[in-house]
Amino acid sequence: MTEASKTERKSVEPKEKLIVALDVETATEARNIVDEIGAEVGAFKIGLQLFTSAGASFVRETAEKGFRVFLDVKFHDIPNTVARASVEVARLGVWMFNVHASGGGEMMQRTAEAVSEFCEKENLAKPKIIAVTVLTSSDEETLREIGVERAVGEQVVNLARLAAKYGMDGVVASPQETPLIRREIEKTDFLIVTPGIRPEFATNDDQKRVMTPKQAVASGADFLVVGRPILQAKDRLTAVKKVLGEM
Repeated sequence: MTEASKTERKSVEPKEKLIVALDVETATEARNIVDEIGAEVGAFKIGLQLFTSAGASFVRETAEKGFRVFLDVKFHDIPNTVARASVEVARLGVWMFNVHASGGGEMMQRTAEAVSEFCEKENLAKPKIIAVTVLTSSDEETLREIGVERAVGEQVVNLARLAAKYGMDGVVASPQETPLIRREIEKTDFLIVTPGIRPEFATNDDQKRVMTPKQAVASGADFLVVGRPILQAKDRLTAVKKVLGEM
């Protein structure tokens, strides 16, 4: 990473780097959280649980209120299916969404091309498309179970290279692999979104490859996804401020 790119990342306000995961059961719960802390965070992540419960209409509703939405549905299917689904995601007005890098180069390339073409035609802002590398709940034993013999770090870097080659704007990776990606990917605007963030006041839960907010930012992460440490806090706004303070 160049000194210029380091300076550029440091100049971003901590608030803009924080993505809060709306991992709740209902749209009502999610709306309450958005109303409570929306002014203090950079974006909200809508994942599989809330998307299945509340649907695309809630995604559109949140985006139309002016909040940045990271739709975390991790598409992984044949190239045509993922490309078409991704166009529909762009139609919702999201800021960012993801696909699985393990879906391969053709899937990622066709997705990037289809979304770019659609957004240009409709005069819409193109969402950031990022590729999931290795889930933060996975370790080398998990990889071996599915036939991957590489070490976790090697597999993450391999998939990050693939994502950069085939038109992705960045990747999702654990903060432990962020320095490896920064060394291997020459694109200075390549985004790294890091789940597995556990503030000093929180527990690891089911995450295996974790870091504190301060460590993650120092390692080169662009965006930090935080869920339970904020959602389960008695005072969510105070929890947000603690996370920002650690960053």
